[in-house]
Amino acid sequence: MPTYSFVQEGSKKAILAAFCANLGIAIAKFVGFAFTRSAGMLAEAGHSLADTGNQALLLLGSRRARRAPDRRNPFGYGRERYFWSFIVALVLFSMGGLFALYEGIKKLAHPHETKNLPVAIVILAVAIALETASLATAVREANHVRPAGMSWWTFIRTSRSPELPVVLLEDTGAEVGLIFAFVGVLLSHFTHDPVWDSIASIAIGVLLTVIAIILAVEMKASLLGETASTESEARIRAAANEHPAVRSVIHLKTQHIGPEQLLVGIKVEFDHSLSVADLATAIDGVEAAIREREPMAQTVYVEPDIARTGAN
Repeated sequence: MPTYSFVQEGSKKAILAAFCANLGIAIAKFVGFAFTRSAGMLAEAGHSLADTGNQALLLLGSRRARRAPDRRNPFGYGRERYFWSFIVALVLFSMGGLFALYEGIKKLAHPHETKNLPVAIVILAVAIALETASLATAVREANHVRPAGMSWWTFIRTSRSPELPVVLLEDTGAEVGLIFAFVGVLLSHFTHDPVWDSIASIAIGVLLTVIAIILAVEMKASLLGETASTESEARIRAAANEHPAVRSVIHLKTQHIGPEQLLVGIKVEFDHSLSVADLATAIDGVEAAIREREPMAQTVYVEPDIARTGAN
């Protein structure tokens, strides 16, 4: 069984769809800004450019995570995917959120009316259509792995695979941000008050900053090494307990060393009548049973012991 991490096909489809959509949207928005001089349009252009780079970073993380284990990293490079997803959060915060806030505040200080309303409307409409297609792809692919009945917020908070939550949050933020920009452009034009465009840019900045902070917090937890899910640990315990030579599982510790990789340390009480050779065979059997029951458990250490009160 390979010990390196990989991006699931669904995640890759969502990333590529988001990359293509954001690249097209960024180009359209920069053209739109050249015609309209809208702060909201420029903020959204910077946001889409950052998102395009972010999809490239996710693909880079996937590529680097596929490297085989070596002497420096004996458990592989699966956490590269978490690292590059954390970088995505930083890019979204700086190039997206802070840039939009800067543009909005600057235009509040030096207001000017938005020009060429039809151009702005057409470009924003095209951007909304492309972003909707990208978000629909991410939702469709996420539904393949999201447990039935689980809320989207819970899925984003608990998913050990970083790519789909990142794309979902980015696309949702982009969709809402486009609506802010659309409303800001319309209000600025019909009220002849450019303050609405500035408010739209500031709202986009606040939105992206909040999303970036959520992503950073989630990726930090993954980088530090989260435990396996309750269901995964239950499968591991069951696999060990069902082995005929096992009397009980004393304790179990797990840690994700990649989105699809688990490090498992389990202390087990075996039948006391086993010889050394039989014990070694039983340990191998428990390891094999755990890997079969929980495929993510690629690195398993079984420690034989005797159950005692307060043992750890």
